[in-house]
Amino acid sequence: MQSLIGTGVALVTPFKKDFSVDIEALQRIVNFSIDGGVEYLVVMGTTAENATLTQDEKELVINTVIEVNKGRLPLVLGVGGNNTMQVVDELKTRDFSPFEAILSVSPYYNKPTQEGIYQHFKSIAEASPVPVILYNVPGRTSSNMLPSTVIRLANDFKNVVAIKEAAGDVVQAFKIIKDAPKDFLVISGDDMIALPIVLAGGAGVISVIGQGFPKEFSEMIRLGLNKKAADAFKTQYFLSDCIDMIFEQGNPAGIKQVFQALGIADNTVRLPLVSVDESLAERLNEFVKNSIK
Repeated sequence: MQSLIGTGVALVTPFKKDFSVDIEALQRIVNFSIDGGVEYLVVMGTTAENATLTQDEKELVINTVIEVNKGRLPLVLGVGGNNTMQVVDELKTRDFSPFEAILSVSPYYNKPTQEGIYQHFKSIAEASPVPVILYNVPGRTSSNMLPSTVIRLANDFKNVVAIKEAAGDVVQAFKIIKDAPKDFLVISGDDMIALPIVLAGGAGVISVIGQGFPKEFSEMIRLGLNKKAADAFKTQYFLSDCIDMIFEQGNPAGIKQVFQALGIADNTVRLPLVSVDESLAERLNEFVKNSIK
């Protein structure tokens, strides 16, 4: 899965002031990311606010990204949930021909045991017509998928090819890198620690900040993959304040403020999320202003 090495970006769903999906802004975001040099695009991840999209809106976003991309970059589709049968049904009925892989989140809210997580992804692996990227994000799911469960899945199913590891725990990521099968990819799901994970043997990142600063962030990850740590950390330190800020009041409120500052999209989010407050907006606007060369 060489196409999943480097920087993927978890695309936002931009909204107009009336909360309708802003297709023109989405087109601009896709092109901005591609022109900035990222390696692939992730559609319908958490950052897309898919929890507040109708099914028709989801299809509109998916089809728009496919059309704008025009086959330029690999696409990954988020297909996950806490109802295993429902996820399996989508895997059996959707056309996955435009997609390189799926990104499937560990079940949230239900708080399954490790065996429950294993059986959930076993069902997904057996049903999926494309490779599967596991997604561990215990801050949202309230359930941590342990390295032993990840390794078990990677060994048992050849189409389980990667994990987006977003526990915010570099030691946990290092354990997976150390013990996983040779070709299994450990992809950071945390922008702040993506570079250390890459330098330790990780394959890259599925990023939020990367769509706001695609040129800088994707080059940082490429430098890391080439073990040019000193050069890579220059960008890490340059972007670190902004990475902190975009998550300070929730995702994707922060990155949407970056897009507003860039003149690409409005900062509107849907309830229960709210836009960043005036203080954070001013700080993000100032960072973007000082970053534009």
